[in-house]
Amino acid sequence: MAPAPNPGPSTTTLVAGLAAIGFWRLSAVAAPHMAALAILLHTESDFGGRMGFALAWGILNFCFIALLRRPALSGALSLTLVVLLVLLSRLKHDVVQMTANFVDLMVIDRDTAAYLFTIFPNLRWSVVGAAFGILPLMYALWWLDPFRIRRRPAAAGLLACLAGLAGYSVVWPDEAWRGYYDNGYLSKFARSGVTAVADFVNYGFMESEAATAERLKVPLVDSCHVAGRRPHIIMIHDESSFDIRQAAGVKVPPGYGSHFKSFDGRERKFMAESSGGASWMAEYNVLAGLSSRSFGRFSYFVTRIASGRVERGLPLALRRCGYNTISLYPAYGAFMGARGFQTSTGIQHFYDARALGAKGIEPDSFFYDKALNLIAEQPAKTPLFTFVYLAANHFPWETKFRPDLLPSWRAPGNEPVVDEYLRRQTLSAGDYAAFLASLKKKFPAQPFLIVRYGDHQPEFSSNLLDPGLDEAKLARKFDTHDPRYFTTYYAIDAINFEPVKSSAIMDTIDAPYLPLVIQEAAGIPLDPSFEEQKNIMLRCKGIFYACKDGAEARRFNRLLIEAGFIKGL
Repeated sequence: MAPAPNPGPSTTTLVAGLAAIGFWRLSAVAAPHMAALAILLHTESDFGGRMGFALAWGILNFCFIALLRRPALSGALSLTLVVLLVLLSRLKHDVVQMTANFVDLMVIDRDTAAYLFTIFPNLRWSVVGAAFGILPLMYALWWLDPFRIRRRPAAAGLLACLAGLAGYSVVWPDEAWRGYYDNGYLSKFARSGVTAVADFVNYGFMESEAATAERLKVPLVDSCHVAGRRPHIIMIHDESSFDIRQAAGVKVPPGYGSHFKSFDGRERKFMAESSGGASWMAEYNVLAGLSSRSFGRFSYFVTRIASGRVERGLPLALRRCGYNTISLYPAYGAFMGARGFQTSTGIQHFYDARALGAKGIEPDSFFYDKALNLIAEQPAKTPLFTFVYLAANHFPWETKFRPDLLPSWRAPGNEPVVDEYLRRQTLSAGDYAAFLASLKKKFPAQPFLIVRYGDHQPEFSSNLLDPGLDEAKLARKFDTHDPRYFTTYYAIDAINFEPVKSSAIMDTIDAPYLPLVIQEAAGIPLDPSFEEQKNIMLRCKGIFYACKDGAEARRFNRLLIEAGFIKGL
């Protein structure tokens, strides 16, 4: 008679086996997963986010198991990475209103780490202390872990989770606007990894035509011959500034609006490429003369990516014409790779907050005074380009900035954040008027061309422009670049100089054209790349990236690549 089939281990046997292993050793295996479940329930708000979290958690665990074969230690290492990601995401959201993205990992550099350790001086010791605490714990888990899992099943689990995450991210991609939500840290990070890697494989960091038969002539160093005297050029980054009268029903103080007028009394519009934040996108536009939108989902990191790779821009064009170039920056130079990027575009002397002696957010007058001192140090006969980056009107507006300034201020009667925004704009206008007066007094015989622009609208502007609009509809307006959400201003002023008339000085321009406008107004001969960009500007009537659904921008990027101005993108 055949023996009866083996029914397998009984419940009693399993219980006895688990008891023999011991409570603490079983807890070492189970605890990381229970903690991860608690994080999932606390940070993921919908089914899609929780599925993404579970798949990412599986990827981390199976990856470590395939390497170490110990599930307790693998779970602990996975939990450590998840907690670290959550903390870094919250830190990033506190600073720039966006959570961590996989692209952060793709473009991480020494400047970013240096910036973090600089603004958080105790962070270095926290990292060291955490390492000393975690290493003994990991060794204990290595010793306590009673299980050993074969690498082949772990690798199969890893591939299954990867395939699941990839399929889920392709079929139901995460909308970009969710990056502004302070939740879903792991799921958004994991899903962004799939789409970011796919985009990078398809077209690299930056969009461009695959090939073109056209070529730009590389300008000679001494090929610039200016007719007449070259003016000193000052370009001013007016933080978060736009004409708030675009929104209906906002009460403004008397005289509001004159700040947005140029020397000829005209008000001109500047079409920014971000809204509510990301000032460095405008920084890229006005220095490189190119579009951050060409970087697709990498656009948020454009200055970090472009650093050392994009060697074309307004400062380099001016240096070809004998200009010295300096920049006054209100944050640490490592922030978003600002120092490296600006140097790549031709800035010779970069003064960040530390070099300037700034203590936190300073009023505009602080940077104007520093600019006056630096201009005075330059040889009188050598023209100077000065980039002044202001920050006094930076968020948040819930608190009153420097209450000791403008004591005569009377709130017009809007929401508190709007009135504080208007107070800071009034401060900025007064400081700018004083700056012009100082230039005239200190340099009575020197010619100046001064160009200002608003880098983006404040983060609350969407609520003023479309009150009551839900988040999904707002997100679509941002994604389609609704002009009302991206319109700020640019203005041209002059001292002892008559700006040159040009067809390029239009009433409305896309941000990447500002370097071209400045050179035309100053009477600077254009190099071949800016000459070609002027042709695009005239054909497209001031539109750059959106012209012909991006075809003009892609073609121009390819021309710059072939000419050697853009490398490694």
